[in-house]
Formats: sequence, C-alpha cells, structure tokens
Amino acid sequence: MNPAVLVEAWWAKHHVKLAAEPAGERQGTCRVPDASSASSGDAEPLTMVAVGDSMSVGCGVTDQSQGFIPDIAQSLAVRLGRTVSWSTYGRLGATIRRVRYRLLPEVTGHADLLVICAGSNDIMANRSWEEWRTDLSATVEDAKSKGTRVLVLSSGQLYRDPALGKALRAEVERRIDRQTAISEEICAGAGVTYVDATHDDVGTDRQDFWGIDHFHPGCEGYRRMAECVVSKLPEAFVDDLRSL
Repeated sequence: MNPAVLVEAWWAKHHVKLAAEPAGERQGTCRVPDASSASSGDAEPLTMVAVGDSMSVGCGVTDQSQGFIPDIAQSLAVRLGRTVSWSTYGRLGATIRRVRYRLLPEVTGHADLLVICAGSNDIMANRSWEEWRTDLSATVEDAKSKGTRVLVLSSGQLYRDPALGKALRAEVERRIDRQTAISEEICAGAGVTYVDATHDDVGTDRQDFWGIDHFHPGCEGYRRMAECVVSKLPEAFVDDLRSL
C-alpha cells in the first residue's frame, strides 16, 4: 500500500474527532405535506426500520430528527403519497458484522421496509472482501425475515470527505468501488433492492454538506443524500411499497 495512505490513515485516526450519536427519539412519523384525508390520510402508515452505522443514527447533526433515516422517510412519504413510520437501530463505528450479529437481532416485529445502511466502517477497518461478502449475504437473508421488502444502501461518500488526506481518499474510493460491485452482485442474487448513492453528485463540495464534526454529513447533507436514495428507487419497487 502507498506509504502516504498509511500516514494519512494514522493521522485521521488520531486527529479526526467524530461526533457522538445525537440525542433524540430513534423513531418518528413522516407525513405527506398538505395531504388530504382522501389520499395518504386514510392509508395505514408504511413501517420502515433501518439498521446500520453512524449514518443510520444521524452522527453529524444535533438531533435524531435531523438525520438520514427520517429524511429518507420524509422523501419516501412524498414519493409514495403515504405516511411513513420510521425507526432506526444503529451504532457509531458499526461494521456489517455488528449489524448482522448485534443490531439486526434487536429489531422486533415485522416492517414493511427494512433498510440496511453500512459499509464505510468496513472500508476504514480494511476488512477483507470475503468478510464483506459473507456478512452482507447473511445480513440480507436475515433481514428478509424481519421486513417484507429489503433495501440495501451503499457506503456514504467517505472518499470525498475533506477531513481525510488526498492519498487516503483515493484509496477509499478504490475500495468503495469494489465494495459497491460486490454489494450489487449479492443483492441481485438475493432478489433485494440495492441503491448506489455513493457515486452521485450530492454537493459534497459545498460547505453546508458537512456536519458538526466535518466528517459526517450535516442536516443539508443528509437531506440531499436521502433525496438521492429515494429518487433512485425503481418505480416497480415504489409501486410495491404502495400496495403493502
């Protein structure tokens, strides 16, 4: 590995101070703005449960309500024309292995939509591709028993993070490209929906994208990423959610 990558990784480990998991309720309800009782008001809310890493619990903002998952729920409510009730189970630093063995087992009941949001920590921890393949495959299969539909999200746009050095960002991008390809293959084989939102332009070059730790997204960053995710959902998948 390029020595510059190792030096920059060491520097980031000792100097980048990550924001803690924000306060606030890890569940809520998002409604269609100005919805009439003749539309979404009469329908049962779609239940959405997310499991994952720091992005799933909104690190980078000051309250859970400003995070990635409620933003996805709000964008999804608008696209569906239906109320979405959301909840999230996540931990700062969680790898897909922790999602598989610790977080997913915490989910009780059965959701209409179960969202898996992980990957960045596996990249930073330099976990092997075989470990990623094994743990993601098992997590997806376990998720099918807890959600009628399963959605897997790509890693965040860590390779564009200004808190990391140039050489390290290039190495992270290379690894995220590989991770994304493996994830797409696994999800296609398992028959679940995968959204690659790590390669889209969501304005990471703008100062308002980044959160209070200059590492995770902030309020505006999460909003843009959520809109990107929901806009990329296949229409057939959205129609299926409407029918649940």
